[in-house]
Amino acid sequence: MTTPSPHLPIAIDARNLNLSLGGKTLLENFSIQLRSGELTALLGPNGAGKSSLLKVLCGEIEADGKTYYFDHLREQWSPKTLARHLGVLPQHSGLTFAFSAQEVVQLGGMPLDLPNTKCQAVAEASMTRVDVNHLAHRLYPSLSGGEKQRVHFARVLTQLSEAGNQCILMLDEPTSALDLAHQHNTLQVAKDMAKSGAAVVVVIHDLNLASQYADRLVIMNHGRIQADGNADQVLTSSNIERVYGWRVSVMPHPVYGYPIVIS
Repeated sequence: MTTPSPHLPIAIDARNLNLSLGGKTLLENFSIQLRSGELTALLGPNGAGKSSLLKVLCGEIEADGKTYYFDHLREQWSPKTLARHLGVLPQHSGLTFAFSAQEVVQLGGMPLDLPNTKCQAVAEASMTRVDVNHLAHRLYPSLSGGEKQRVHFARVLTQLSEAGNQCILMLDEPTSALDLAHQHNTLQVAKDMAKSGAAVVVVIHDLNLASQYADRLVIMNHGRIQADGNADQVLTSSNIERVYGWRVSVMPHPVYGYPIVIS
C-alpha cells in the first residue's frame, strides 16, 4: 500500500474539532488533514466518532473548531459553489418521491447549470460507472436498498463531474447494503476518483476492503485517532485488539500482498 504523501495538496484541513451530543463526547480536540489524490478510510468500532466526523467535515453538524477546504474556511464557500466541489453519500436517504432512477441521478446536475442534454449524458455515464444504467426507468421507491445506494452514488458522481482539481468525495458506509461484486466496484470507482485527483474519505467497517483500496487508514475510537498510516502500519493484530477488543490474525494476501485480517 502507498504511504500517505505529504507532497499532495491538502483538500480538507480540520483543526481542533470538539463535538458533544447528549452528554457524550464524540470528537475531542480532533485535527486531521485530508489530501487530494488519496483515498482515506475511517475505521473504528461502533460509536467511535467516524460518521460524526464526516458530518462535521461536510457541515451537516456544527462543531467547535475550524474546517478549511482548499485553504478557505468552509463558511467562505457559497452553497452552490461548494455543491460543485463537495459530494456526500450518506448511509441512508429519505427520498420517497416516485422519481425514476435516472431522474434521481440527474438531480446531481442541479448545481452545475448544464444544458439538459449534457446533464443527461453525464448522468448516464455515472450510472454506467456504478452499474445502475439498467435501472434507469425503474421508480426509485421500488428499488432494493443496495440499488438505491448505488443510484445515489451515481447522483453524487454527477454532482462532482465539473469539480476539476478541487474535488472532495465523502462516503459513509457505501458498501453496507451491497453484494460482493458491487462492494468492490463501488470502492474501485472511489479509488479511481482519488487517482484522478479527488480527496476521497470513506467510513467503512470492513477492514479487508479498507486494506485493499485505501491509501491511508485512520482508526478512531472515543473521538480520537488511535492509528494513522498505510495498511501495513495500521492493520496490526495489536492495534486491532487494542481498539476493537478482539483477537485477530493478520497476514499478507496470497496474491496481492496487502494485509488481510482473520478473526
